[in-house]
Amino acid sequence: MSHQTGIKANEKLLKVFGKAKNGKLRVIKVSIENEELSVSDTAEVKKDWEKDYDKLVAPLIEENVPCYILYRLDTKLQTGYAWLLMSWVPDSATIRQKMVYASTKATLKQEFGSAHITEEIHATSRDETSFEGYQRHKRAFAAPAPLTTREEELAELRKTEVNTEINTDTRHQTLGGIACPLSEATKQAINDMLRGSYDYLQFRIDLEGELIHVSHAAVVALSDLPKHVPDDHARYHLYMFKHSHEGDYLESYVFIYSMPGYSCSVRERMMYSSCKAPFLDTLQTLGISVAKKLEIDSGSELTEEFLQEELHPKKMLHRPAFAKPKGPPNRGARRLTKPQE
Repeated sequence: MSHQTGIKANEKLLKVFGKAKNGKLRVIKVSIENEELSVSDTAEVKKDWEKDYDKLVAPLIEENVPCYILYRLDTKLQTGYAWLLMSWVPDSATIRQKMVYASTKATLKQEFGSAHITEEIHATSRDETSFEGYQRHKRAFAAPAPLTTREEELAELRKTEVNTEINTDTRHQTLGGIACPLSEATKQAINDMLRGSYDYLQFRIDLEGELIHVSHAAVVALSDLPKHVPDDHARYHLYMFKHSHEGDYLESYVFIYSMPGYSCSVRERMMYSSCKAPFLDTLQTLGISVAKKLEIDSGSELTEEFLQEELHPKKMLHRPAFAKPKGPPNRGARRLTKPQE
């Protein structure tokens, strides 16, 4: 996510992380309590990691309570053992819990040591937390050798190539939009916005899962709106612009597509561009009537004057007549020429 929560590991958890480096711990359960990352439970190595998996992980999973689980694999790295990071965020969790755990995961990895975490799982149902669920995850995300950045860009361009050869038998080919589904948390946030809980929503596209997530939901003053536009990633924004026009109080939904330019990858730029139209159709289906669609490069463009002008452009009622310039004052009398027969 583009915004971090500021939640850090407490002293007790940092000591457990240090102890985990010696290889004696098999699993560490981490929870967010009192705005801190804290250790909830640990278990030591018993057998090999596959046999330990279900016996140690299953008791740590609570039905409606999110948590992180760090599970030590038996693969040895140069700096120690490899670890699996599981984010357990059930569908029944609140939107706030989902957003806080998603925003804090990067901090947890940094505190533990990102080099030690070789695999990650995001689990929303109990069956995904089992060893069988882990194996399904491995099979689903099995992929060929990674491509270089240049190879990825060429591959994306080839996917969108359109034949421009035209003749009498040519059928015009167009590139349709990509309809990425919305996560349940995203749908809930949109419904909450319709009920008045929020006036600002920010959306991001999971490029790997091709899913649209809500990354930020809040009540935001117009003066603070530019601060919520990332300068390193593309985003969709939905803002309820409360304003007055010609003596009438209005509340207008404004859809904003922010793209900071070439700081984003080719794939990210193409995904956000292709998903925009289907996403707007989905918003319409869910009850959001967008009054204005905007595309911006940076948040600094989002001023009250800019939004007012976009929603209510000034009309030129009287166009000034063209004034013919006068000739030079001392050019003499006008000459008349007699037409020749």
